[in-house]
Amino acid sequence: QVQFVESGGGLVQPGGSLRLSCVASGFTFASHNIVWYRQAPGKERTVVATITVDDNTIYADSAKGRFTISRDNARNTVFLQMNNLKPEDTAVYSCSAFVRDWRYWGQGTQVTVSS
Repeated sequence: QVQFVESGGGLVQPGGSLRLSCVASGFTFASHNIVWYRQAPGKERTVVATITVDDNTIYADSAKGRFTISRDNARNTVFLQMNNLKPEDTAVYSCSAFVRDWRYWGQGTQVTVSS
């Protein structure tokens, strides 16, 4: 079945960096756009960044200039490099794809930005 396993989250000080990874399985990874979402406590889940099958990237305004999404099709993995992190980036980050008429998410990885 379709699965995503995220890793790389943690506690970081403002201005710090983290690199999130998401390993996918159960579908043809290279043939699907992949999206990173995040959900902060008490807030709705929002899109952070998208990478298409052609390696085109789209970022939320909050992520532009600080985050970079990339993919490694040989390893069925998508990455999210996050630099200059801010307290408002604190959230659970999860990856997602629309596969066979259904959108799937992973369990997510917690990112906490605090001094």
